[in-house]
Amino acid sequence: MPILTLTSDIGNQDYLVGAVKGQILQVNESFNLVDISHHLTAFNYPQSAYVCRNAFRNFPEECFHMVLLNLFDSKGQHLLLARHEGQYIGIADNGLLTMVLEREPEQVVALPLDRNRKKSTLYYAELFAQAFSEVLSGRALEKIGRTDVEIKVQKPLRPLSSSDWMEGQIIFIDQFENVVVNITREEFEEQRKGRSFRIVFKRDEVIDRISETYADVPEGEKTAIFNSAGYLEIAINKGNAAGLFGLQGYSEKRQGTPNPYVRNHLFYQTVKVLFV
Repeated sequence: MPILTLTSDIGNQDYLVGAVKGQILQVNESFNLVDISHHLTAFNYPQSAYVCRNAFRNFPEECFHMVLLNLFDSKGQHLLLARHEGQYIGIADNGLLTMVLEREPEQVVALPLDRNRKKSTLYYAELFAQAFSEVLSGRALEKIGRTDVEIKVQKPLRPLSSSDWMEGQIIFIDQFENVVVNITREEFEEQRKGRSFRIVFKRDEVIDRISETYADVPEGEKTAIFNSAGYLEIAINKGNAAGLFGLQGYSEKRQGTPNPYVRNHLFYQTVKVLFV
């Protein structure tokens, strides 16, 4: 059975996730549907890219991924169907695709929208499912959609760095309020060059070593680890790091806000690493 994953920002409070699955199965009942998450924050592209990227890379080749995120961010006339490293991704043309892949896709086509159909999440799910089914039938991507498309490109959120420091942004906070920063182990070690370091946040909180597990520190103590996706994570053993330290996820919308209260809290969206 072909695997089709679902990722969205629509939540599970009402009928919509079930209705989306129903639309997909009406098109092709052979799909094995797998939920990634339906609780991503609307318009938070760094968070969405982090979740999609690290989920998709764990699936076998020839899987299908339907991304129902920020579908109506702009008045687009098409959706995108991409093939990259053996995976097929159906997604809106809102820039998220290049953030997920951290590059432009190997192949991408535009799926035109029917002007006579009302634009809705259910219609988009149906359109993606039809395109995926055509791929399964052996039809080439260039026969399914338009190849003359210039997709919207957004660069992934990268940490800032200099010879003696790195500054990362908080891109995800999990249900345990562990805080994920957009610094990978590879980037950290490349910048570190074997030196000692201090991880600094909330002005006066410091961590000077990387733990392998949360239990490496006493209960209630803060720690830093590299999580299973390879990203730096700030946590408290059996505690809630985000709430206790007042940390919050990066938001593009907050970066340009004129609200002084929000501006004063932007510091708490970043984590700095000093190398000594």
